[in-house]
This record gives sequence, C-alpha cells and structure tokens, in this order.
Amino acid sequence: MTSPLHEWDISVAEAIALQKRLADQVECDDRLGPVERVAGVDVGYDKARGVARAAVVVVETATLETVDTAVAERPTAFPYVPGLLSFRELPAAIDALERLTVPPDVLLCDGHGFAHPRRFGIASHLGVFLDIPSIGVAKSRLVGEADVPGPERGDRAPLTQKGEVIGAVLRTRAGVSPLYISIGHRICLETAVRIVLACTTRFRLPETTRRADRLSKTRT
Repeated sequence: MTSPLHEWDISVAEAIALQKRLADQVECDDRLGPVERVAGVDVGYDKARGVARAAVVVVETATLETVDTAVAERPTAFPYVPGLLSFRELPAAIDALERLTVPPDVLLCDGHGFAHPRRFGIASHLGVFLDIPSIGVAKSRLVGEADVPGPERGDRAPLTQKGEVIGAVLRTRAGVSPLYISIGHRICLETAVRIVLACTTRFRLPETTRRADRLSKTRT
C-alpha cells in the first residue's frame, strides 16, 4: 500500500522544499469511484513514551456503521513545526492504514489539505503518498480569510487567500462552530463538503473523525 514517494528521515528545510515540490501532484478534481466506505484518520500522542498513536476507523457511508479499525504507534522522530504536521504524524498513520482489512474509498484527515501555506497539508500529503482520495477536516483555520457562515447545518462560506478559494468554512451542526474543509487529493471541494456532511450526524465532527480520535486515545 505504501509508496516510495520519499523518505521520512529529513530535516525541516528539506521537508518544506518537499512540500513545495509535491504540491504540484495534488489533484483538485474528482478521480474516485463509488464512495461506499470512508475512513477517519487521527493521531494522538503518548508524551510519556514519546510515541505517536495513529488510529483509523472505516465506516459504511450509507449507515455510518463501523466496519474496520486499526491502530499503530511510532516514535515521534520529527519535531513539532507549524505547517509540517504530516512529517510528524503520517508514518504512524500509514502503518495503521496498512493494517486495515476493509479498504476505504476516501480518507477524512484531522487537519488541512489544500488550505495550507504551501497547499500541501496533512490530508494532501497522505492522499498523494498513497494515491487515494482524501479530504482535510480541520477544527481551526491555518491560513486564509472567510465570512462567518450561516447558523444552520450545511451553511458554508468560501475560505480564500489572495483571491484563491482554498477551502470551505462549513457548519456541520446548527449553532456550533464550523469546520474548515479542504481538498486533500483526487477530489473537488463540492464533493468533499458533501462527503463530510454525509458522515456527520448530531455532533460537530464527522463520525469517522470522532471515532478515530477516541480510538487514538485508547490504550489496549
């Protein structure tokens, strides 16, 4: 499942240069088949042990029933640097994805994709690395400007930077703070928003993200 796209043992300067180069590989149009299963990917940290704990939860799109889960841990070798989260979290996330027995059609990542200073956030990095459709679902803004969307579920406003639309500010539940949705890879923004709403029920976060977050914090 993994790709020899690049190595993970690199410096901060090399990571920034790599993001700039790989951003050209992001596909912003739909290249995906039927979306029957969606996976949520989240990474937590065990600071005492110095490891990143990645969790993946796969749900059936029609019912949101969980059909597969996987967890993997790796030492946190890359430092915390804003904008370079993927180099710290993706090695463990990819390990977890490789342990799945039910492959997803789309990945929902806890973080940004195209809505990133170099247009290559964690969702784009994971999507390009594995050549799979991916979506960034973030709880806070990294870059860009936007009006406040309307108060009802499904209301949205474009997230822009220097006149370019880089994502959507989406209200997933009436009266609660919106989420920041952006293209990861092999998907357009309209499709990304539709899938996120389809995976969201009575909570602010999609069920994929909520369940992966909980699993990433659960020690077995």
